[in-house]
Amino acid sequence: MILVDTSIWIDIFRDHKGSLAQTFRDLIQDNIYALTRFTQLELLQGSKNKGEWRRLQRYLSTQFYLEASQDTWVEAARIYFELRRIGKTAHSPIDCCIAQVAIENEVVLLHRDHDF
Repeated sequence: MILVDTSIWIDIFRDHKGSLAQTFRDLIQDNIYALTRFTQLELLQGSKNKGEWRRLQRYLSTQFYLEASQDTWVEAARIYFELRRIGKTAHSPIDCCIAQVAIENEVVLLHRDHDF
């Protein structure tokens, strides 16, 4: 299973020629892919208008999600804390949550985000 980060979806949705979507399909092949609710939140909050919101919400409602557990929150905070201790700061605590969901589920995280 592959967990697909928001950064990948944004690039795919912005690519009007469809070449990134094809590259994504080639990369995924027969693997199952999933999103997190954090990705759902980030994508929806970036909608440009109500029509885009509705289309995106319809699409996202058909996707498979890996859910956060009770431990996700504390462990994501630990990731953020440990990064700060070594002099690095994640740009978003949500990225730490997405990383933790990937860790908990032992899945590959596909991204185009330098925070990972």
